[in-house]
Formats: sequence, C-alpha cells, structure tokens
Amino acid sequence: MTARVIFSADDFGLSESVNEAVERAHRDGVLTQASLMVAAPAAADAVRRARNLPGLKVGLHLVAIEGPAVLPHAAIPDLVDANGQFPSDQLRLGIDYYFRPRIRRQLAAEIRAQFQAFADTGLTLDHANAHKHMHLHPTVGAMMLRIGKEFGLPAIRIPAEPPRVMLRLGVKQGLGASLLYAWTELLRGQARRAGVRTNQHCFGLAWSGHMTADRVRSLMPYLPKKGLSEIYFHPATERDALLSRLMPDYEHEAELAALLDTGLLQATEN
Repeated sequence: MTARVIFSADDFGLSESVNEAVERAHRDGVLTQASLMVAAPAAADAVRRARNLPGLKVGLHLVAIEGPAVLPHAAIPDLVDANGQFPSDQLRLGIDYYFRPRIRRQLAAEIRAQFQAFADTGLTLDHANAHKHMHLHPTVGAMMLRIGKEFGLPAIRIPAEPPRVMLRLGVKQGLGASLLYAWTELLRGQARRAGVRTNQHCFGLAWSGHMTADRVRSLMPYLPKKGLSEIYFHPATERDALLSRLMPDYEHEAELAALLDTGLLQATEN
C-alpha cells in the first residue's frame, strides 16, 4: 500500500464566502474534495458551483449537532429547536442518541432526509462525514453507514490523527488524543463490515481552524508512508458574520491560503 493524500474542505454550503473559497482552492490550488451541509444557508449556491466543477468530489457533511436540520421541527421535535437547529451540547446528544429510542427514530429520519437532499442535487455522492465528527458516536456512525449504503455511499472519513506524528511536530496532546485515536477503530470496524472505504489517517484535528500554510508544509514530511491520508480544512475568503459567530477563532482565510499553496502537491510526491 503506497501513500496517498487528499485535501478536503468541510462546511461547503455554510456561507458564500466558504463556497467561494472551495471553488478557488479547487480551481487554483490543491483541494480535492468538499463536504456539503445540505440544509445550510448557502447550500444552493454550493451546489451551483459544484456543478461547474466536474473535478471536485463532493460528499455529505452530515449535521447531527450544532447546525440546521432538513426536516421541520414538527417532524423531529425532540432533535431540534423551534428554528430547526440541532443543539450544541455534545454530551447530552450523545446520551440521547444512545439511550432514547424515540430520539433515535427521529435521528434516523433526519439522516435519511439529509442523504435524500444530497441525492436531489444530482451530484455524485463521493463520501460522507459528520459535522464535529459526530459519526464517531456508534449510533450516528451506524445509521450513517446503513442509510448511506441505500444511497450508494462509497466512503467515509475516519478522523484518526496519529498522536505519534503530531508529537514529532511538537504537538503534545496527552491521554485524550490517544484515547480518541483508539476510539476511531470502532467506526473503522463499522465501515469495514458495511463494505465502505475509509482513509487510514486524518490530519486537521489538533490544528482545527488553524491549518496554515506553514503548519501544513511542516506536516508533509511526516505523513505516514503507507495508506490514504486526508487533510481537512475550513477555508473561507472572508470572515462573514456567520463564521465569526460559529467559529470566532478560526483562521479561515489562512486555511484558504494553505490550500492555494500548489507546492504542497510536489511535497506529496517526495
């Protein structure tokens, strides 16, 4: 197995500044794929751009926390607030998704609705992952795989960032990072049993929102020599009001600059 690298963008459809960054990073930079939030405010604009970018691979960025749902509140009253938004409390959601059958039924309906909304765009489904890696929850991961297979889901992201690599880069993460890395094997096993492809490694967790060109360049020599590494970003052309509210400390424009660094392609070949 030889080393391969893909460059990904999350939150496609969140705002037009994100969509413009995805388009620029693919046309002029190294961006390989983007993950679409189908109920986000600028989803229609993202789909329009994607249709004009035949080389851009697009997948579903499943929202099961801190974001908009496809179904109305009346259909999933225990999942979202009156505005159709998932809450941000990851611990409470995790408990509800595991222990409350009524909520699990509503979650399954919403996941199906998001896959259907993606299918309705006419775009080819390249992959799926979840906002804030919520598919690491065994209930969410299992539903995403089971329902996704009905829509032809071929691949998912495993957010497995090797602690040893980050340590070599001077990032000391402690026991939590090692436990999370081990936990990703549960999702990998679910995907294997479902016959869905996965990456072997993933980068962007420890430096989430701060994947600057210097940092990415420093990472490239330490990428694992075997298997598929996915490096993911949150690019935008400017910090609009929505991004400032949701991700106030993220360096969106710097992450776009990193994706426009075509020298990274040569670095992957060395």
